[in-house]
Amino acid sequence: MVADHPAEVPRLRRPLTAVLVTGPSMAPTLRHGDAVLVRPGGRPIRAGDVVVAVFRTRPDLLVVKRAVRPQDGGWWLRGDNDLITDDSRAYGVADVRGRVVVRYWPRPGRVPRRQL
Repeated sequence: MVADHPAEVPRLRRPLTAVLVTGPSMAPTLRHGDAVLVRPGGRPIRAGDVVVAVFRTRPDLLVVKRAVRPQDGGWWLRGDNDLITDDSRAYGVADVRGRVVVRYWPRPGRVPRRQL
C-alpha cells in the first residue's frame, strides 16, 4: 500500500495496474503480500468497492481501502480490519486512483464488494 518512493506516488495509467498490498488493514479480504490488479477509470466508484487511493493529508501514501461514502469531492475510506485505524478515521478524505478488480496472487480470485 505504500509507494516505493514516498515523494513519487505512482499514477495509474494503464488499463490494469498491478499493486502489492502491504500491512494488515484489509484483512481478511486482502492480506499482506497479496497482489491485485487495479483499473483506473471505468465505472464510477460505489460504496463497498475496494479502491487504491491517496489521502489528501498524506499525499505520499498510496493505500488500498474500502470506499464508504463520497465526501468533500473525494471518498471516506475504511480498512476491513477494524483494529487498524490507518484510514479516513486518521487521515480524512482520500482521492481514489482506481478500483481493485481482482487478486491475482497468491490466491487468485475476485475481490468482493461489500454492502456497507
